[in-house]
Amino acid sequence: MSRVYPFDDAATGRAVIDDDGTLLEWNEGAQRLLGHPADEVVGHPATQLLAGQNPLVMPSGGRWEGTVGLRHRDGRTVSVWLLAHRRPPGDGHRGDWLVVTPLTGRDPGAEDDPLGRAGLIQSPCAVAVYDDALRLRRMNQAMAEVIGLPEERVRGLRIAEIDGKQQSEELEQSMLQVLTTGLPLDIPTFMRAGREDRAHAWLARLAPVTDAEGRVRGVCLAAHDVTDNYRARQRLQLLNEASVRIGSTLDVTRTAQELADMCVPALADFVTIDLLDPQEYGGEPPARITAPVNLRRVAHQSILRGIPEAVAKPGQTEVYPDFSPQADSLTAGRTIRATVAGGDMAQWLTWSSVRGERVREFGIHSSMSVPIQARGLTLGVAVLTRHRRPEPFTDDDMMLAEEITARAAVCIDNARRYSRERETALALQRSLLPRSLPRTAALEASSRYLPAARAGVGGDWFDVIPLSGMRVAMVVGDVVGHGIQASATMGRLRTAVRTLADIDLAPEELLTHLDDLVVRLSEESGGEGSPGEVGATCLYAVYDPVSRRCTLARAGHPPPVVLMPGSEPHQLDLPAGPPLGLGGLPFESAEVGLPEGTVLALYTDGLMVSREHAGDSGRQQLFQALRAYAESLDDTCDQILRALLPPGGTADDVALLLARTRGLASSQVATWDIPADPALVAPIRKQVLDQLERWSLSEIGFTTELVVSELVTNAIRYGAHPIRLRLIHDPVTLIVEVSDTSHTAPHLRRAKTFDEGGRGLLLVAQLTQRWGSRHTTEGKTIWAELSLLEEER
Repeated sequence: MSRVYPFDDAATGRAVIDDDGTLLEWNEGAQRLLGHPADEVVGHPATQLLAGQNPLVMPSGGRWEGTVGLRHRDGRTVSVWLLAHRRPPGDGHRGDWLVVTPLTGRDPGAEDDPLGRAGLIQSPCAVAVYDDALRLRRMNQAMAEVIGLPEERVRGLRIAEIDGKQQSEELEQSMLQVLTTGLPLDIPTFMRAGREDRAHAWLARLAPVTDAEGRVRGVCLAAHDVTDNYRARQRLQLLNEASVRIGSTLDVTRTAQELADMCVPALADFVTIDLLDPQEYGGEPPARITAPVNLRRVAHQSILRGIPEAVAKPGQTEVYPDFSPQADSLTAGRTIRATVAGGDMAQWLTWSSVRGERVREFGIHSSMSVPIQARGLTLGVAVLTRHRRPEPFTDDDMMLAEEITARAAVCIDNARRYSRERETALALQRSLLPRSLPRTAALEASSRYLPAARAGVGGDWFDVIPLSGMRVAMVVGDVVGHGIQASATMGRLRTAVRTLADIDLAPEELLTHLDDLVVRLSEESGGEGSPGEVGATCLYAVYDPVSRRCTLARAGHPPPVVLMPGSEPHQLDLPAGPPLGLGGLPFESAEVGLPEGTVLALYTDGLMVSREHAGDSGRQQLFQALRAYAESLDDTCDQILRALLPPGGTADDVALLLARTRGLASSQVATWDIPADPALVAPIRKQVLDQLERWSLSEIGFTTELVVSELVTNAIRYGAHPIRLRLIHDPVTLIVEVSDTSHTAPHLRRAKTFDEGGRGLLLVAQLTQRWGSRHTTEGKTIWAELSLLEEER
């Protein structure tokens, strides 16, 4: 591909030679110098132009200069100084050599020439002056040292011909802009100058050179080496990028990997991150570390695909002796630099033969071990190594690595502390939530609890509580906040709900007492004179399998979703009720009939908020999942979670409770109205024994008769009419209930030796599995349960 140059092309002899020695380009200046037209030489070997018989040997390196004898078309030999630049492949052309020699500019010019005067400036700064054809007219000694060539050799060449690099061609375009506009320009660039092995950052300051009349006669170029400033900006940029990229999550492994990714390739070719295992030291890293050291590989990164330099895999634990760079850095508490050539790692590489082989295979020549320290604790070590970059680690590299590692260490420590607190909260949460749900005759239940993916454990809870009369309570609640405090508050509320449920409070009354408790917890958690911020929501439901009706009340909690047999899923319309903790506001309950086989879904708001489109969209997803519910409630729970929750976890914790109702057949319940005259109770006892015989429960007839007699007698003596006796049984329990319209609750008392009464309830307590009383809208009910399991009698 031919290149386009501005101005007079004949002022420079220029040719392009392929790597195999074939001439690819031949300009007008080359023809002017040697007389050969382009069509006679292009495509032919360049050796035809050599005056001697020596073969053409392509030079090595990126630049060559020297004097050679070339054959003129008329047969004579012309001694020519040539400057050759190796041009790598790119921009649509193959790799080749650009060969130039100046044909003009041999004379530096007259003393009164403004270009000559500008070039005579004595300055430590590299200065060169180019004429209006952008050919070099003068340069000072500092510029000659930069390009590595004397002025008399390159005078008359363009900057692109002197340097031969892409950056020089771009710089020449900027010089043309200064020449045509008469305005100065500052051009930053990064390139190798002359015969340098390493690139430098340069600031090229371009200014027009004018004559006495103000006409632009050329361009002055002053080159400033700004490598130090460039690297300082790079370090600041790298630190700023590290602040953004490292610590994006509260995951120790992810944060360590971000540190490794940050250092490659900016600082090193291969990086390993190894952390101490806090469990070996009782949960916290030790204040002082001694060798040998157990370290677990958490992350690593390399410029090579597949990270072939690594000996240990992520998650693998290794022991590092005191002479290893890792242990040396950890015990010293500072950065340790080592080089293979200096013998600093000889003992370590001999002891670990596998690492020695990797060092030789990949040419690793230097390493830098930086301890990962935060808040006075040493968490691990980052080891940076180089094999592709030839230079060892410098003081600036060490300072930068320490600064990046220090920032990462704080993020790793935050992630470590968060993980520890999350694990503690999870353990607390698991201990406070029911490990298994009770099996009852009223319903079959299944549950799930999922902590939040990022925020961690929260205060969501659920419970199934057996009540008297075969009834069962279901509760789902959500404490505001996350962490150990929320879990602890949840535990207190769950215990309170079980206690209040045990005294058979109505759902709305239970929520009122629970609201008072949350208010007191807020006052306890606050400082002096200012209440805390404890809040919660709750849904409490009581299902009676005899009547097959369910009473529900909620305190700011989402209402349940119900799927009745043969019907579509729908959300129950319940009075909302205020959230717990506001204090002084009423709660209302609602009662609904639930046919046998009805599925109730009680959940916390995390199940809905987790959807990309919350609200009605989440409810529709839940309806859809319930429509396809399996016979197994466990499978249905899993289906609901898969349908509603994102794969990566939830932003809030989720509690889900599914319950499928059962009903007691009328044949399992017997009821009698008790007359007011105690003398008429005997026939009732006989009817009870007959009923037990029909139920095939005659073996507990004597005990049941005693319990019925005591409870009925107490009701006649101390209660108010009407009085009703009810027996309920399932395969494992027989329940005796006596109801009256009095609100006076019975209680046990210790009878004295010669007292004629006072032993009835004590006898009931001894003969039954448990007993108690509950208040109803009409009065109260005294109940007692007898076990039908032989081993429990």
